[in-house]
Amino acid sequence: MPADEPFRCFGTGDALYARYHDEEWGRPVRGDRALYERISLEAFQSGLSWITVLRRRETLRAAFDGFDPDAVAAYGEADVERLLADPGIIRNRLKVAATVANARAVLAMRAAGESLSDLVWSFAPGPRPAPASPADVPASTPGSAALAAELKRRGFRFVGPTTAYAAMQACGVVDDHLRECPVRALVEREVTT
Repeated sequence: MPADEPFRCFGTGDALYARYHDEEWGRPVRGDRALYERISLEAFQSGLSWITVLRRRETLRAAFDGFDPDAVAAYGEADVERLLADPGIIRNRLKVAATVANARAVLAMRAAGESLSDLVWSFAPGPRPAPASPADVPASTPGSAALAAELKRRGFRFVGPTTAYAAMQACGVVDDHLRECPVRALVEREVTT
């Protein structure tokens, strides 16, 4: 780690990644549109490094109408083909199709009087010790497996226990900033205020 950079759980040495760690990861995110975007991005990340998605995030946002579930739910086959021809996004047919299906699932939840945000946050675990090292951070938990099952039950695709856990981390549902990470204290203050 460069001497002039503070300790981070990840992202040191890459300005975009460091900014994501310092300003976004683990911070509480609420709202159906915001959660739909995070779940979509985590699905695109599956099998890739997060920095790959982060570097394409703005292009993905533009391609998917700002991850507006109402707009994406209306996509047809021509839209899928348009997306698969866009070199700026991650061109995986299953992931693109899942993003469209998941937008439709968000709308179905809304029609049933449910909220994606409320569902995701209902799986927030109680207080737990801060991880001391990356080895203490799980890839999935029983809670993320249960969340993935509930999402699948509602029609979501490409969201298994690991993807669900990554979304929980990214959205602050769980705080996996390491014990010595200075951002951890900031996140704890934000959650309690």
